[in-house]
Amino acid sequence: MNLFSFEDKHPVVDPDAFVAPTATLIGDVTVEAGASIWYGVVIRADICSVVIRAGTNVQDNSVLHAAPEQTLTIGPDATIGHGCVVHCEEVGEKALIGNGSTLLDGARVGAGTLVAAGSVVTPGAVIPAGVVAAGIPCKPTKPIEGTSSEFWVETNATYYRELGERHAAGATRV
Repeated sequence: MNLFSFEDKHPVVDPDAFVAPTATLIGDVTVEAGASIWYGVVIRADICSVVIRAGTNVQDNSVLHAAPEQTLTIGPDATIGHGCVVHCEEVGEKALIGNGSTLLDGARVGAGTLVAAGSVVTPGAVIPAGVVAAGIPCKPTKPIEGTSSEFWVETNATYYRELGERHAAGATRV
């Protein structure tokens, strides 16, 4: 993993977290136990703070950052899909941010919410807990239920936590 200190702020990574060797963490980043930070992820907390709670997974090539002097918090067991830009204030517990989504300054996504792939959560928007939200701009479309809830929101974090353990134990350079 690539860890960089910046102006006396440095990343703190729990030993039970998986951070891929090609991920880059800069400044005031906290990664809690059981979290996984995947290949190509950049978490830049030079002018802000970023907190990745226990069990969360941040998938390949996502970028996390926040506005000056703000704290971006990704709640426990949340999922940030592949290739997301997360520049918001909060992603709630067990929320799932679909691949390629963008979350902008001051936005908040509630617990157990699924933001559909490719959505744009506009600055300051609040997406409530327990919904499916989609679009540009992203808006709630329906309560989350059925397969969306059971598979994506309830089990995705466990799947990625276990996959992170496998990568930590068995991924080697060739």
